Amino acid sequence: MAACTAAASAILAFPLSSGAAAATGRLDIRQGQLERATGNGDVLSAEPGVFFLDPLKAVKVDASVHRIMYRTTDRTGKTIAVTGTVLNPRRSQYGQRPIIAFAPGTQGLADKCAPSRQLAEGTEYEAQPVKKLLDEGYAVVVTDYQGLGTPGVHTYMDREAQGRAVLDSVRAAQRLDAVDLPDAGPVGLYGYSQGGGATASAAELAPSYAPELKIKGAVVGAPPADMGKVASSLDGSASGVFLNYAFSGLAASYGIDTGPYLSAHGKRVTSDVRDNLCTVQALAKYPFLNSRFLTADGRPLTERLKQAPWDKILADQQLGQRKPAVPVLFSHSELDDVIPQQVGKKLAADWCRLGTTVKFVGNRIPGHIAASAAPSTEGLPWLADRFADRTPPSTC
Repeated sequence: MAACTAAASAILAFPLSSGAAAATGRLDIRQGQLERATGNGDVLSAEPGVFFLDPLKAVKVDASVHRIMYRTTDRTGKTIAVTGTVLNPRRSQYGQRPIIAFAPGTQGLADKCAPSRQLAEGTEYEAQPVKKLLDEGYAVVVTDYQGLGTPGVHTYMDREAQGRAVLDSVRAAQRLDAVDLPDAGPVGLYGYSQGGGATASAAELAPSYAPELKIKGAVVGAPPADMGKVASSLDGSASGVFLNYAFSGLAASYGIDTGPYLSAHGKRVTSDVRDNLCTVQALAKYPFLNSRFLTADGRPLTERLKQAPWDKILADQQLGQRKPAVPVLFSHSELDDVIPQQVGKKLAADWCRLGTTVKFVGNRIPGHIAASAAPSTEGLPWLADRFADRTPPSTC
């Protein structure tokens, strides 16, 4: 298959963790295996895993855990391999156990930041919402997205690549022989921040990309639905490094060399962020990062993004132009300091106008990070109602 990635020509491996475990804990696919996979969501490799709630590994979650590598496609439709984690609670009140596709928030660009690694290391900052879903009796599948733990740069903020990785993670969980999950059971989508954007994209893509999935609803938290407005909000802020993430991720997805745009300092920062740092580390090392100090011409990236080819690239990431065929619970804080609530309100209004059943829940939790707890609090009872086939509420 000509569309396969270069990684399939040798061994594509994802280490379980740093140190000695990396020598034995690997997910490998050998030459030809990706080409032989016939469907998106096909499991290419799997192994048992673990899920710890703390970096000391004192609290292990009681669930069946499997790390997987599965087939999906990138923005252009090229076949690629992506990794992830399938978690199954030991006990559940559900006969047809629902699967929740948990789309992670911003982890970073370095391979060590992949959620499947951080769940095993006890360093995943979204561990608690994942555990709460398991406690409700749901199976959970967490994608690592394209390039986060597999060859290439993580295509951060690429709408189609992220949405496809989420939908194909569900297919992979359903097909994983080691876990007895229903092949055509109920599905829920859940994500906040980057994960909110990926969940929103998956909800929009599902009718055409994965029409066989029985998706009952989507919990969408603070999605970066309009990248132009989000970029303006980010640049120079405490979370300014996220703009650098998006610049690197979208450049990788569209085959653009970032070098000519950056100064020597900008290249050093970009390389450091891409190769060495996860989000907490990057925020601490580069607070209030202003892009004009990174560019070759001293102009902020927000100005560059208004020009070709970046203007079209940002337009490609716009959410709200396609109708999700499932009800949506939307959560967004009025005091979000990273993604303005108005961006979320606009997406909710666009979906309402298209005919989607949307319940928008605002709150006044201060800050983007703190507000990440709200979708879990609001989303769990809402998801339970969707799986019980109750009429979804609407604020449209």
